[in-house]
Amino acid sequence: MYDQPIPLLDLKAQYASIRDEIRAAMDRVCDSQHFIGGPEVEALEKEVASYSGADFGIGVSSGTDALLVSLMAAGIRPGDEVITTPYSFFATAGCIHRLGATPVFVDIDPATYNIDPALIEAAITEKTKAIIPVHLYGQMADMDGVMDLALRHNLAVIEDAAQAIGAEFKGHRAGSLGHFGCFSFFPSKNLGGFGDGGMVTAHDPDLGHRAKLLRNHGAEPKYYHKLVGGNFRLDALQAAILRVKLQHLDDWTAGRQRNAERYRRLFADAGLVAGGLTAADGAASAGKDGVVLPTEAPERRHIYNQFVIRTGRRAAVMALFKERKIGCEIYYPVPLHLQECFAALGYAPGTLPHAELAARETLALPIYPELTEEMQGAVVQAVADAYAI
Repeated sequence: MYDQPIPLLDLKAQYASIRDEIRAAMDRVCDSQHFIGGPEVEALEKEVASYSGADFGIGVSSGTDALLVSLMAAGIRPGDEVITTPYSFFATAGCIHRLGATPVFVDIDPATYNIDPALIEAAITEKTKAIIPVHLYGQMADMDGVMDLALRHNLAVIEDAAQAIGAEFKGHRAGSLGHFGCFSFFPSKNLGGFGDGGMVTAHDPDLGHRAKLLRNHGAEPKYYHKLVGGNFRLDALQAAILRVKLQHLDDWTAGRQRNAERYRRLFADAGLVAGGLTAADGAASAGKDGVVLPTEAPERRHIYNQFVIRTGRRAAVMALFKERKIGCEIYYPVPLHLQECFAALGYAPGTLPHAELAARETLALPIYPELTEEMQGAVVQAVADAYAI
């Protein structure tokens, strides 16, 4: 049995494979002494826009700031409502609240964990100004349903693609279908920097220009301010590092996809695969007698930023993982509508049952490209042993 620690993510292994390229890119920036904006940022903006199928890229300081800049550029103001999912990282709703608008939460499709478009229309009011679909774990939401509603109700669509660079829906890349796409380059992402960083993508030149102004205090030219923005700029060192990593991204994604298929085989061989949930199942639990593996919806390219199983024995699995030094993470233990800071919105437990059940049962396993079959076998064996207790 494999008896070495298995981290949730091993960035040291990734760095070892590209160390010389990274050092050369960092030296290039240090030699130029151009650390804010400049040619490295501009080149990355073009490269990410091209990779994502967008016309414009605007480098920003984080994925959170990408959302904030996009909401500001879309004209979101106090009193507006923005529809989004309750099952996401806090920034998705936090940025809405920061602008004085109200996040309106719509439950998820329990198979994909993404917002359920069939439930969105009932949440639209005269105050609704935008929808933020989140492409969770590396799989895009049903963008046909989202975009159809947005068109009929004249709403802005801001794709939260923080976990989904390179993911596809019907041949279209994440960040290319909405009015804005928002990416995070946090180190743990499939395309991660050596610190915080983010990107906004857009097709419309006016919206793209507005986002570009907002990321630098609304100034054009320097010291002449057309808008009140903020300091949301991307550093040149991060841009140079990300440009190196972007060249390897498709290979790393292929590695994650290979490991996902290997997990499916190993779990099936162990007799641990349980049936999944559909919307018709309500709040019924899954994974009591086995694990529910990730669902790849039709016409999607899943990039597996996370490989998330659903298990009714999560505590037992996590306890055995801890004993055997296997990394894991809960994304996310408390859905956004039940966070203390949003108590005033009035959502009670049970309001959004699919998101709440997912928060109780999901668990992310190691999925990084450098995993070996032996390591994955040890992960699956630990799950099997937890079910045997």
